[in-house]
Amino acid sequence: MKSGTTSSKPVGAAAAKQRMLKQLVCSDAPEQALRHRGFQSIAGVDEVGRGALFGPVVAAAVILPHSMETLAEAGLRDSKQLTHEHSERLDLHIRGIALAVSIAEVDAETIDRINIYQATRMAMLLAVQGLSLIPDHLLIDAMQLDHPCAQTKLIYGDSLSLSIAAASVVAKVYRDALMRELDLVHPVYGLASHKGYGTPRHKQALAEHGPCPLHRRSFAPVFYSAEIDEILESTD
Repeated sequence: MKSGTTSSKPVGAAAAKQRMLKQLVCSDAPEQALRHRGFQSIAGVDEVGRGALFGPVVAAAVILPHSMETLAEAGLRDSKQLTHEHSERLDLHIRGIALAVSIAEVDAETIDRINIYQATRMAMLLAVQGLSLIPDHLLIDAMQLDHPCAQTKLIYGDSLSLSIAAASVVAKVYRDALMRELDLVHPVYGLASHKGYGTPRHKQALAEHGPCPLHRRSFAPVFYSAEIDEILESTD
């Protein structure tokens, strides 16, 4: 006999995480707490492209003014939860009011040499060092940097802090534009659509054409496609 209760399909981990993140409130509460402690020049720091198979990891550091109401009203939050059009509008808004913005990238060759974690930290550090204003505190999304400045490592920071979310948007808009440019140079991979991430289309292109010099050869899908390429070349 069937039970009177209905059972739902189990929610995938990724879907459950996205649902949880959407429930978080992105605000200036972390910045206000730091200002209460005396910090004034607070830089939000975040990265994009960490999980991609192609191209650089890109980081941004952004110092916003004390008043961030207009960004909150404009719907600023983690760039992964925004449409392309919304991200583009927010990028212009952020650059219009920010006290300082800096972007840095670390290329695929360096990622392969030092690993993606260290390359991400390097990109973040370079972004902070490139700021035209010297920060007195760093708000960083789940990382800590080799920098003398006071720091707060905030888990899910791009969904909680407007400064980190601003860095996330600036970095994403920059990297997405770079991928569209590189798509013209390497059209067989479809970079304009997937931005270098490991989509089925990208993996299929790797299987058919092998990797190019801008692919991250230490990442498994690229590594194995390169190995297959070498085997096929040796049998010609």
